[in-house]
Amino acid sequence: MVSDFYPPYIGGVEVLVSSLSRELVHRGHDVSVVTLGIDGVPATEDDAGVRVHRIRSTTQRAERLFAAGTRPWAPPTPDPGAVAGMRRVLAVERPDVVHGHDWLARSYLPLKRRSGPRLLMSLHYFTLSCPKKSLMREGRVCSGPGLAKCLVCAGHHYGAPKGVVVVAGQRASARAEAALVDMFLPVSEATAAGNGLRGSGLAYEVVPNFIQHAPDPQAHRALLDELPQEPFLLFVGDVRRDKGANVLLDAYARLQDPPPLVLIGKVWPETPSLLPPGVTLHRHWPNAAVREAMRGCLALVAPSIWPEPFGLVVAEALAAGRPVVASAIGGIPEIVRDGREGLLVAPADAAALADALQRISVDAGLRDSLAVNARQRAAEYTPEAVLPRLEALYETVAASAADRVRP
Repeated sequence: MVSDFYPPYIGGVEVLVSSLSRELVHRGHDVSVVTLGIDGVPATEDDAGVRVHRIRSTTQRAERLFAAGTRPWAPPTPDPGAVAGMRRVLAVERPDVVHGHDWLARSYLPLKRRSGPRLLMSLHYFTLSCPKKSLMREGRVCSGPGLAKCLVCAGHHYGAPKGVVVVAGQRASARAEAALVDMFLPVSEATAAGNGLRGSGLAYEVVPNFIQHAPDPQAHRALLDELPQEPFLLFVGDVRRDKGANVLLDAYARLQDPPPLVLIGKVWPETPSLLPPGVTLHRHWPNAAVREAMRGCLALVAPSIWPEPFGLVVAEALAAGRPVVASAIGGIPEIVRDGREGLLVAPADAAALADALQRISVDAGLRDSLAVNARQRAAEYTPEAVLPRLEALYETVAASAADRVRP
């Protein structure tokens, strides 16, 4: 596994890579992870049977490239320090398959050989097509990459000089990635489309993220006691515009006799400092507490305005047996079907979101019907459902490598 970040960093991809690695070990595979080093964390360690190698990149040492308090992300091009570190790990581990999860995996590209380990690349973002990985431009979904508009957009996001370098590096390395990756694994059809895979001739197969079985929440009773005693609506995620937080607050203000609204997530500078009556905000909750909060809510609300590649919290809500009210954008409609497991609305439409929230708040029969379907749908996103598909792809690409070197 190659991932920019790994626990103790906590985030969507980090948790997914850690969970995937541990599950594969449990199923009898030999798994190691290459990730970026962290000050104060050992360079190598054993994580429940997963061998973790933390390497230092050249870019990582240039602290001025990153805003204070932010993570030192891998660049969109092969990094000399990361290439050297990965070469050392490959010599020790001698893997059959390298499975990349973000831009750090591009530092494997100069090391890839025709007879060497095969390379699969999961696409959790829009890393092939967008220098920002988000496919968002000026607060709206971008229609697709273009040199001029990418330079302007990246310049606003990274700063002009850095933006030019990122765009140039992204475009060159995306072409190299397309040529050298043996199989792309987008997490949804929407992610495949946004990365330009459809009709490209590149080999890909959609493999969704899986959700772990809910951990025991008993250690977090004090947090759970902070939840409202009466039924409540729940939002989980970064409390920012791209996640639709502003649209949600607008919609909530339109509700008649609304239930409490609970927000659990990370606060950003753009997060509203004043919340309307009935709205509470909780930060830094562990996954076990969040999953238990889902079990007790009326519905999960996922009002994103950016094209969510997958929507992990949406799948977790289904596993908790709760309906979802969400934007019909990105990969979300591939998980939640309108009128089956939840209610879908147009993104950024506060009036439509308010109507859906009103319906689901007052109609217990509707909630119960959606909840039954939610539990059934969630079975498609368990480790037992997803991992055999991934193992079959590992076997396929590893066999193709053997065929290439057979005399």
